[in-house]
Amino acid sequence: MRWIALFWRLEAAPGQPGEPGKEPAALPEPEALGWWALQFSPRVAWLDEALLIEVSACERLFGGPRALRAELQSRNPAPEARLFTAWGDSSLCALARLRLILLDERPPADIPAALPLFTLSAAREHLEMLERLGCLCWGDVAQLPRAGLARRFGPALRDALDIAWGQRPDLHRWLELPEQFDQKLELPALAERAPELMWSAARLLRSLQFWLRGRQLGVLALELQWTLDLKRIDGIDLPSHERLLLRTAEPMQDMAHLQRLLSERLAQQKMAAPANGLRLRSLETAPWGGSSTSFLPEDNRKGDALHQLVERLSARLGEDCVLTAVPQAAHRPEAMQQWLPARAHLKTLSAPLRAMPAGADSAVQADALYPGWLLPEPQKLETRDDMPQWRGPLTILAGPHRLATGWWNSPSGEAPQRALRDYYIAESPGAGLVWLFRERPGSQEGGQWFLQGLYA
Repeated sequence: MRWIALFWRLEAAPGQPGEPGKEPAALPEPEALGWWALQFSPRVAWLDEALLIEVSACERLFGGPRALRAELQSRNPAPEARLFTAWGDSSLCALARLRLILLDERPPADIPAALPLFTLSAAREHLEMLERLGCLCWGDVAQLPRAGLARRFGPALRDALDIAWGQRPDLHRWLELPEQFDQKLELPALAERAPELMWSAARLLRSLQFWLRGRQLGVLALELQWTLDLKRIDGIDLPSHERLLLRTAEPMQDMAHLQRLLSERLAQQKMAAPANGLRLRSLETAPWGGSSTSFLPEDNRKGDALHQLVERLSARLGEDCVLTAVPQAAHRPEAMQQWLPARAHLKTLSAPLRAMPAGADSAVQADALYPGWLLPEPQKLETRDDMPQWRGPLTILAGPHRLATGWWNSPSGEAPQRALRDYYIAESPGAGLVWLFRERPGSQEGGQWFLQGLYA
């Protein structure tokens, strides 16, 4: 078997022991580091202070030991920390080599016999007695009588030596990805305002990304929950925690986008009391299909996707300030669309436009003549010699396109909202092409001209 031992150490940059105004660096949670390591091998376990990966069956897939070591460094889940790696034929040998590397000592050539005794976890509580017996390395202890060694120091030391020499199986409890992401984090200090939760929430989001990648999922809904430090304030009972729900239009693995959304939402949140803990859990996920890219540079556009832009603006300005036109099942132009919050209708925004099939109905083809801009309400026009006027006399260019609808759409107790109109395209000396209609006889304002829209 072939094992890799990993250890992360936070190291301050030279000359910058504590830069003011800069957020302190922090390692991901140990559980999240284990999830990250599962991308290299399904056999991952924590042993004392190190993360162990068994790679005998998969290192060839990465091009050998050197290529795998370079891959581990390039995918370091904590770029702000230094990653130390050590190899061994057993987990104990890999861990012992790692401990020597952390002490800036060179591992001996004869492994495991020449390894110092302090690098073996099972021997640490017996170091003083073993040194009195003249045992300074693993090989010295292995030469002692088995029965007497087990009777004097217990079976754990003898079993560890057997594992190091390959005489016993190297068994561990392998890490497994949970079915649902649910992780808690204690805050380093009480957070009195919601934006102060962002630094700790970013750590949880990083753990979420490792879990999503391991599960091949994208998140659609998240819940961030913070525990309140007070139970009562000003005589009012407080809940044990408060929460914030975050949803996305598409499955997401991009934590940068989720972090921006969460930051915008927390900036608008008011806390009832200081918080002392955080909890992040996934509410809804979907299979992750990945993304396809093109070899053509012009196809690989930079910047955020449309749904990410809409979600970020909606979180920052409010959903009622970012609207989109949603088609409605109506024939009257002023009722064909309704302006609704764009975040709730992102699928309509991203739906591809379909070409009109050949032989389509003439009424559908007439929709192509609709102007690009409709007035909020049709504007009544003045007439002169029975011809409409708007910034000068209008010249009819096309029409009429007859519309008769709305007779079935009448609220109870009110007159039917019928529309009997003849639509025309006209030209104005001062405004260019316009779209207008004339109420037909039998309607509420028969014979009256109205301006409905403008052409660009």
